[in-house]
Amino acid sequence: MRWIYLATIILFAAATTVFVLQNFQTVTVSFLGLNARAPLALLVALAYLFGAVTGGSLFALLRRSYEGSRSSG
Repeated sequence: MRWIYLATIILFAAATTVFVLQNFQTVTVSFLGLNARAPLALLVALAYLFGAVTGGSLFALLRRSYEGSRSSG
């Protein structure tokens, strides 16, 4: 099962890399009244990295909570 997870991560990372390398035009992004102009490739790469960090942190937190509730019960 570990190999399936690894293959899935590699596939998504490769697809994101290909997308980033093909999309260098500048776009405008608006969020809460703030506007930023940046290359689409940079925004996609940042969104991917933030998603990986927050997803990994959330998974670790949930796993720690689950293991803590099992050991104290």
